[in-house]
Amino acid sequence: MRPEPGRGPRVTARALPATLVLSAALTLVTVPGARASDRPSASAGHVFHVDCAAPAGGDGSRARPWSTLAQANAQPYGPGDRLLFRRGSTCTGTLAPRGEGSATAPFTIADYGSAAARARLDGAGAHDTVLLSNTRYTRLSALEIVNAARPGSERNGVRLRLTDYGTARGIAVTGLYVHDVRGGDAKTLTGSSGIHVAVEGTARPSRYDGLEIAGNRIEDVDREGVYFKSTWSRRPLVGNQQDPHTYPGAWTPSTRVRVHHNTLRSLAGDGIKLDTTAGAVVEHNRVDGFQLRSPSANAGVWTFNTDDTLVQFNEVSGGGNTHDGMSFDADGASRNTVFQYNNSHDNKGGFLLLCPYSGAKTVGTTVRYNVSRNDGARLIQNCAGPVLDTRIYNNSFLNTDRIPAYLVQDDTPSPTTTDHQLTVRNNIFVSRGQGGYALKNPTPGLRFDHNVFHGLPPAHLPANPGGTTADPGLRDDFRLTAGSPAHAAGQHVVSNGGRDYFGTPLPAGAPTIGAYEGPGVH
Repeated sequence: MRPEPGRGPRVTARALPATLVLSAALTLVTVPGARASDRPSASAGHVFHVDCAAPAGGDGSRARPWSTLAQANAQPYGPGDRLLFRRGSTCTGTLAPRGEGSATAPFTIADYGSAAARARLDGAGAHDTVLLSNTRYTRLSALEIVNAARPGSERNGVRLRLTDYGTARGIAVTGLYVHDVRGGDAKTLTGSSGIHVAVEGTARPSRYDGLEIAGNRIEDVDREGVYFKSTWSRRPLVGNQQDPHTYPGAWTPSTRVRVHHNTLRSLAGDGIKLDTTAGAVVEHNRVDGFQLRSPSANAGVWTFNTDDTLVQFNEVSGGGNTHDGMSFDADGASRNTVFQYNNSHDNKGGFLLLCPYSGAKTVGTTVRYNVSRNDGARLIQNCAGPVLDTRIYNNSFLNTDRIPAYLVQDDTPSPTTTDHQLTVRNNIFVSRGQGGYALKNPTPGLRFDHNVFHGLPPAHLPANPGGTTADPGLRDDFRLTAGSPAHAAGQHVVSNGGRDYFGTPLPAGAPTIGAYEGPGVH
């Protein structure tokens, strides 16, 4: 990703577990000076009801619900409390509740009633429709969230914010319908996103632990789908890619983050962007239409300043232009990122970006057992900084309607640069069109072996020891026909993930080239 200011086989997402429907078990007993979650409790928490169509003067009971967000924001909440919005009603403004739950009794924000329509919160142009600030053990679920008025100003659907807080545990954002969030185009610490996760401050290192963003539907958002940013991000690996005055804190990553089973459609900018995390998992998401209304650089799913991120079982399509417009990006200071078992298709920008710059490095990226259909204008692109210890193996690329100009576009300033260590092995590249697939500025560190290049212009083919140009019999479903020359013709890769794109176990010896390890299909 560039500097920022300040139809193939589809992966079917599993149903969300019933545990996402949360309940509480404790009640609030006041202890002066104690945090809400530290107060002793013995029975179920309080339940507060909001119906913004109800008469004024309610007390929060189901019979006499509150009728404004101001009333909901004025109440302090504790372990086991539930703040419920009536289905079919609409509240306008910003919900910014105070308080927190505990590990055994979270504070829950959800809905109630039997109406077919969801409970709706409309930010009406406010900076945030929902703001969860300096809280822990809080669950937000089931609501409809919009924020379309005064388009172009910075705003969010949901914003999670920590400011000099320390560690916030037990936050979950699940089952929301977030749409028509019409923010500005700038990528900032504070917005604009469907779901925005910000860690701020300079006095106390802060992070999320165990944050879960799951089962949400995010549509028609300007600009970000799910976006992370932190001021606690300084480390040598990031170089000067972030302004040290704006992001001064020592690298303090959020841990045990999971972003899964979300559907994101019609996004102006990025789909899902992780920043300053360690061990995050991004899986079973559907991103359909990103980089649609932004002149800036964007990607479908990407990492920045992260360690040990696992991106798997996602389907990403509809990247709207070539700046950058790839499905996946291991950006600056991304270390040990794994992209596996993903389905990428119909992205104008391409499949993969590796993009350090301004002194940053991208280290240890693994890209394996993914499938790509009609991605272009380049399948793989490197930015000008060091791309180290990168392994791209056992992926299958099929291009019929869109022919990429470049197989690999290397944007290093000189083809003699040795800052890249990029191995492309055991992949299938099949073209059913004319032209394309050139190598731009291939450096000595870019190496190919045991790949199938079928239908590509012979003049553009790199040296490819152990490989072939024979027809691999790649079907439209990315399986191989019987008698394919790709069967058992690959180079063995240690620690290869153990399975192919379809779930077939991998052999101990030579694998089949491409993303399919199963038997030939007649």
